[in-house]
Amino acid sequence: MSNWTPSSWKSRPAKQQVEYDDPAELADALARLSRLPPIVTSWEVEKLRKQLAEAGRGERFLLQGGDCSERFSDCRADLIDAKLKVLLMMSTVLVYGSGRPVVRVGRIAGQYAKPRSESTETINGLTLPVYRGDLVNRVDFTPSSRRPNPNNLLEAYSRSAMTINFIRSLLAGGWADVHHPEVWDLSRLGKNPQADEYHALVQHMRESVRFLDATLGRPLEELAQTEFYTSHEGLHLDYEQAATENPPLRTGWYDLSTHLPWIGERTRDLGGAHIEFFRGIANPIGVKVGPGMEPEELLELVRVLNPENEAGRLTLIVRMGAKKVTDRLPALVDRLKRSEQVVTWCCDPMHGNTYKTADGTKTRHFDDILAEVNSSFEVHASAGSVLGGVHFEMTGQNVTEVVGGSCGLTEADLATAYESDVDPRLNYAQSLELAFLVARQLKKRRG
Repeated sequence: MSNWTPSSWKSRPAKQQVEYDDPAELADALARLSRLPPIVTSWEVEKLRKQLAEAGRGERFLLQGGDCSERFSDCRADLIDAKLKVLLMMSTVLVYGSGRPVVRVGRIAGQYAKPRSESTETINGLTLPVYRGDLVNRVDFTPSSRRPNPNNLLEAYSRSAMTINFIRSLLAGGWADVHHPEVWDLSRLGKNPQADEYHALVQHMRESVRFLDATLGRPLEELAQTEFYTSHEGLHLDYEQAATENPPLRTGWYDLSTHLPWIGERTRDLGGAHIEFFRGIANPIGVKVGPGMEPEELLELVRVLNPENEAGRLTLIVRMGAKKVTDRLPALVDRLKRSEQVVTWCCDPMHGNTYKTADGTKTRHFDDILAEVNSSFEVHASAGSVLGGVHFEMTGQNVTEVVGGSCGLTEADLATAYESDVDPRLNYAQSLELAFLVARQLKKRRG
């Protein structure tokens, strides 16, 4: 890494970057941001790397989930609580269904930027910059809202810090203590077919905890502790660079805006700025892998981003689409296996299955999401490989953005509670249902 610096990415072509109208204002915001305390620590980052290595070997399972794009207005205690709660409930289902520890990673506390296909949009003859997430501008279609504002970088950093600190406080205070599973809200499951199964699981967990406590003669403190990590797409490179530092007692550079940054499908060009930045940071990193990826291209990408072939360094987040995964994934898995490259494979069944309804509403079908997950398990099993995790866009709210599932949502229901400004998310019940179905796959694989 002798030829790498936190700013060496600026010598490469950079996609999906933002054009600011006042460079001096941007420079001032970045300077102030770089002086702020880190959001996460290098110690946490290194612990996550070890757990991702275990997931890659099939010793753990990665659950990565959260909003497609966070909004500043969602930095509220009740909404954070709801997101965390459904992720923990999903992870509980996976632990008890699979018999494996779960690595819990949220798309949270920093997922404020989104890539876009076009740089502008036109409505009623007015052309304005496209909405790129609250990190950059606002969704309202007015010149002032759509102006890229450097001060949003500072606000995003501040709200990310508030979010993760609130999560840490909840978990440190015993909010997720399995000695008290009755505090987890199951009322919103209603008559969902999974409700009875989840109630039975929680009852079984309660009985198991009581047995352990009675055997030991004291409460088992470890059951009150839950580890939780953050992740976001490292899209805005000026922002990521400003949060990158060489901590005391460490030899490498860490992007301390998050534990697990990832590179998106649109910015993974081998000669591009994102690959240049990510290859030098010490974090475990993710890369989205779509159906256009060729085996030799993937092999070269893996070698650039993980030249030492370190376990836990690189997570490949595969997003093929239900109709393409069986055709495209086997060759990729085979190529890396033959070259003995060590990666953690993760299935993102959301992004390849997006479509628009007749009225232009973006949605996904639950059956397609499940089909891609199931096909991914089959591909890895056939290749003697390990599917180490799943990556979902989901929320703790009862939104109506994804059709299907046992709750029976149809396209006619989408307008009821469609809240996303960008991509459709699984709702509370759909997320939990999917966790049960993934747990069954894991249980089947362990015999």
